[in-house]
Amino acid sequence: MTVASTTGQAVGKPTTFEIKSANLPLVALLLKTTDIALFTQEWAAQYGSNPGFFEQDPLVIDLHALGEEAGSIDFKQLLALLRAHAVCPVAVKGGSAAHLKAALKAGLVAAPDVVLQRQAASPVPEAVPAPAPVAPPVQQPNAEAMVIDRPLRSGQQVYARGRDLVVLAMVNPGAEVIADGHIHVYAPLRGKAMAGARGNGDARIFALSMEPELISIAGIYRTSDVPLPANIAGKPAMVRLDSGPDGDKLLLEAIRG
Repeated sequence: MTVASTTGQAVGKPTTFEIKSANLPLVALLLKTTDIALFTQEWAAQYGSNPGFFEQDPLVIDLHALGEEAGSIDFKQLLALLRAHAVCPVAVKGGSAAHLKAALKAGLVAAPDVVLQRQAASPVPEAVPAPAPVAPPVQQPNAEAMVIDRPLRSGQQVYARGRDLVVLAMVNPGAEVIADGHIHVYAPLRGKAMAGARGNGDARIFALSMEPELISIAGIYRTSDVPLPANIAGKPAMVRLDSGPDGDKLLLEAIRG
């Protein structure tokens, strides 16, 4: 057998492109229902007043909380809602074979190997007094906290992206303070406070006078429809997230001098 040798232009490295490995920072949506109408209502309550909150962040939709017998998902409606709020859904994780097929048809890609970097708060015994509101470690150590030294009026919103938020004046009803890390309010907190806005379950909320319309950590929230305990309402207090076998819940603890 004769083997023909090839001559001519040498095969080398392409000059017009390169392929490299890359890590893409994602936010994750843990979907717990196939009822997109109900999801839309709760999404609007959480993010309706701030449609640009996510700033075109790429997102993976995690379906592992849905059982194999869960009904179909209207991905077209879901993706339209997310994109309207400046989120870029790119992938799906978990779910049944039918869910995956519908997601792929809607233009998502399968990402079974995506690891969600959700940090849960460490349990603290109830008998241990809560620490004073000193500056705990921030979510990103190199980012300085945002400091607001003026009262926030109704309709005003402050977002500390990738860092802690320190407010030195009153947060009035109708105002919103949001941070990816911790929130410290050295004055009455009477508006809405959302810490760990991008899933940091270790974030906490501190206030010298806890009187909020809404408090939230990593998406777990509590509204003023549920009255605060007498030892918390209007007093120095801290809010943290506790993860247990029954799921995540907010714990409110008095700050003792």
